[in-house]
Amino acid sequence: MSYLEYNTKRMPSGLAKVLYVNWPLVVLLVAVACYGFVMLYSVAGGNAQLWMDPQMRRFGIGILLMLAIGFVPLWFWRSIAGVAYVVSILLLLGVEFFGTIGMGAKRWLVVGPIRLQPSELAKISTILALAAYYDWLNIKKVSHPLWVVLGILIAAVPALLVLRQPDLGTALLLTLGGGVVIFAAGVHWAYFAALIGSMVAGIMVIMSSRGTDWQILKDYQYRRIDSFLDPSLDPLGAGYHINQSMIALGSGGWSGRGFMEGTQARLNFLPEKHTDFIFTTLAEEFGFVGAASLLVLYLMIIGFCLLTAFRTTSRFGALLVIGVVGTFFLYFAVNMAMVMGLAPVVGVPLPLVSYGGSAMIVLMVAFGLVQSAHIHRARLPS
Repeated sequence: MSYLEYNTKRMPSGLAKVLYVNWPLVVLLVAVACYGFVMLYSVAGGNAQLWMDPQMRRFGIGILLMLAIGFVPLWFWRSIAGVAYVVSILLLLGVEFFGTIGMGAKRWLVVGPIRLQPSELAKISTILALAAYYDWLNIKKVSHPLWVVLGILIAAVPALLVLRQPDLGTALLLTLGGGVVIFAAGVHWAYFAALIGSMVAGIMVIMSSRGTDWQILKDYQYRRIDSFLDPSLDPLGAGYHINQSMIALGSGGWSGRGFMEGTQARLNFLPEKHTDFIFTTLAEEFGFVGAASLLVLYLMIIGFCLLTAFRTTSRFGALLVIGVVGTFFLYFAVNMAMVMGLAPVVGVPLPLVSYGGSAMIVLMVAFGLVQSAHIHRARLPS
């Protein structure tokens, strides 16, 4: 019996798959989502119907999707990786020509009652495509310049299309998430050193383009950079978000003001209190203890996912899980850094806590892929 045949026979089947679900991961996801439900109830002033109830329904759908995706064999997701990537690129091109504008950006496709944000789907399809690409590629060719360029292009194409919408935060997540998979695949560190140097040069070009005919970013994005470097330059304009966020964070202290007692959110000083800046509301009401406990839950989720990546015998599964974990980490790391004034405001939500439909569902789909890798990993005989 070959090694592949032996591993296939060790895979769970039928109802036995329920026993192999990563239930600790499910519990942790529910715990984090409950933080979001509580905070959405609070920022709505005790109105559950405004944000909390829709979020709970979406999370319930997300849990079912996660389990359904987890029960599907991992080979299926590898087989459709290329198709999913091409479809996401076509949807991003559709946004370019037929997208709906909202809040100054063209990010959505509206088909009847369906409102779709293709950039969210691109996060998953890009990770899938890169994991399948490096699983197919001979390990000896991973660091060959030609194959490295192809890997970079897989990540760069959707990122550039998203940047045109413009959506700097999602483009950043796509680029860095793809970089995590490329690094995990074993590409030589020298490429990353060159990439970092190129990024520094790119930042210099972007900043030097300001005010010219070939200006790269939008004016409001440059103002966000200015307010990040010195929020006091425009405290009532571009620096308003950061200033109010810092006030909320500082006023929370060790244990916080108390549930529904945060003045910055309840008096509407804090903008986007139910989406991008919900972490500051949490810190104001529950203090350092509440904020740190949420961070611990996030790190535990990462830990359980990494255990799956280390235990699976599938290279595709390992790279897929690492890509999902990397993107998830970037989600909350960038959001927390953003609201604490450590990074520019780029519109990245706090995963499973911020209000939002597309981001919630797509993230649960991503964890469904992690469950698929966990359930269908080859198991040694007991």
